[in-house]
Amino acid sequence: MSSVEYLGPPPAQRNTKHRRIANELRTHPQVWGVVRKPASLDSAASAARAIRDARLPAYAPAGSFEAVARTVTEGGTTEYRVYARYIGAAEPAA
Repeated sequence: MSSVEYLGPPPAQRNTKHRRIANELRTHPQVWGVVRKPASLDSAASAARAIRDARLPAYAPAGSFEAVARTVTEGGTTEYRVYARYIGAAEPAA
């Protein structure tokens, strides 16, 4: 049995998980959604910055998404969440 799985060429776009998330957020403008639950607050904060700054092409242009990291404790369980929402493309400077 081969240890290689032959599935054809990679998709044309990169960051396909993020592309799906960004597209979903675009269909619900102004609505906050939890897009990630990382293992640490530092990871959550880094992911939120990457979304806001459009360091991942799926969230371009920069400023078209808001994102924040939060620590949430419910029922004695603590988790870290990245909340994001689409606010629209930034207006060009006049």
